[in-house]
Amino acid sequence: MIELKLISRLLEYPDHALWEHQRELFDAMTGLEHISKQEAHELGLFLRDVLSQDRLDVQSRYSELFDRGRATSLLLFEHVHGESRDRGQAMVDLMAQYERAGLFLDSRELPDHLPLYLEYLAQLPHSEAVGGLQDVAPILALLSARLKQRESRYAVLFDLLLSIANSEVDAEKVQRQLADEVRDDTPEALDAVWEEEQVKFFADQGCGDSAITSHQRRFAGAVAPQYLNITTGGQQ
Repeated sequence: MIELKLISRLLEYPDHALWEHQRELFDAMTGLEHISKQEAHELGLFLRDVLSQDRLDVQSRYSELFDRGRATSLLLFEHVHGESRDRGQAMVDLMAQYERAGLFLDSRELPDHLPLYLEYLAQLPHSEAVGGLQDVAPILALLSARLKQRESRYAVLFDLLLSIANSEVDAEKVQRQLADEVRDDTPEALDAVWEEEQVKFFADQGCGDSAITSHQRRFAGAVAPQYLNITTGGQQ
C-alpha cells in the first residue's frame, strides 16, 4: 500500500534523502487509492511545506518533537509497556512477525519504531494492513491529539493513518486523557528524565547484551533498500 510507504518515509528522520528524492515522492502520490482526494491534497501540502524549509530547521524541530520526552515517541511499545519487562518480549515477538513476512531489517531502529512498522504493513494485503493499523489505532489517536496540542503539522500524518484504518477510537476519551496529562517535554521534565536515566545507567553497568540488542545485530548489514522499497518477500 503506497500510502503507508509514503507516510513511513515522512515519519522518518528528515535527512538529505528526503530532499534528494522529493520528485519520486510527489510522483508516488499519483497512485494513491486508499485515501480521498482531499486527504491526498493534505499529504501533498505537508510534503511541500517540509521541503520548502531549511533542512537543519526541519531536523531540529523533528528531534525536539519526537526525541524529547516520551509522549510523542514513535516507539509503539513505549506507549503500551513503558519500561516494563514485557516490552522486551514484545520486541522479540514483533521481530519474529517481521521474519515470517520475509522482511529483513537493515535499520538500527527498534522493531516497534512506527515508520518501520508501517513499512511492514505496506507489504501486506490491504485487509491485513488495515487490521495492523487498527491494532495501534488508540496509540495513533493519542499521538495525533498530542501533536495538535503542540501545533505540529505532523498530526496530519496520524489522522491519515486513522482514516485508512477506518478507526472508531473514542475521541472524547482521548481528549480526557490529554487533559489529565502533564507535558513531558519541558526543561524541568527533561531534567527529571535525565536524572532517572543516569541512575539506571550506573545500575545496569556490567550487564550483558539484551535480547533486543542481539536481534538488532543479527539483522545488521543487510543490503540497503531503494528509497520507497524494502527487502521483503511479502506482497505489496
